[in-house]
Formats: sequence, C-alpha cells, structure tokens
Amino acid sequence: MKSTMKMAMLAAVLGIASPKVFASAGFCVETMTAAFDWSKSATGTWAGMHEGKMHWYKLDAKGGLWQSHDGKKWAADKAGTWMDKEGKWLKVHEGKLVWSTDGNAWSEVPEWKWEGADGKWYKFDTNWKLWVNG
Repeated sequence: MKSTMKMAMLAAVLGIASPKVFASAGFCVETMTAAFDWSKSATGTWAGMHEGKMHWYKLDAKGGLWQSHDGKKWAADKAGTWMDKEGKWLKVHEGKLVWSTDGNAWSEVPEWKWEGADGKWYKFDTNWKLWVNG
C-alpha cells in the first residue's frame, strides 16, 4: 500500500483529514464526507464502557460527569471518566476533552470526537453541547 494511502487511512481513523487528502489518496470524497452527518443530541447522553458493561453518560451544567446503567436513574461519576469503543479512557480536564490508553498520560482528543461503546460517533462543540452521528 502506498504511503499516501496509509496516511489518508490513518487520518480518517483519527478524523483529522480534509477531503483534499482523501482525493489525493484515491478515495471517493463524497463517500468519506457523507459518512459524518452530525445532529445535536436530543438527550445529551452517550454510551461508554465501565467495568465491561455499557453505561450512559452525560455532563451537567458545571461539567461534572453523570453515569447511568439504564438511562433513567443517574449518579455523579466520581472518577469522571468513561471508556470509548476502543478501550481508551476519556474525561473532561481543564476545559478540554482528553483521552488516555493507560490512565496516566493524557492528550487532547482531536476535534473532541470519539466512537461510543454503541458504535455511534459523538463529539462536543466548544459550548459542550453533544453531537451524534449514527
């Protein structure tokens, strides 16, 4: 596989490439851009993993994380973290969405976008409103 194609595929996974990159690598631009049709979440909740089970999460007005087993009864999540589909830890820290593979080294999530445990893609905007695709 050519280096350009490898870079385009990596960029697609990370969600950081422009349509121009995909076109130069021989990908169909319409297919790649249409794959992410975002809409504002009606509930403000997303699916994450905790101890091997899917839970629902949401942020309160102060940025605190809340967790639910069923989407009805909510409790503050003291750890303030959740896991995405790939097993990365995510949390809101110092006004940014960050993630970690080991819980020690944290970096900002590109475009504040991640794949939830339910296979849907989620992202926060700069006002911490939740958007969903899928």
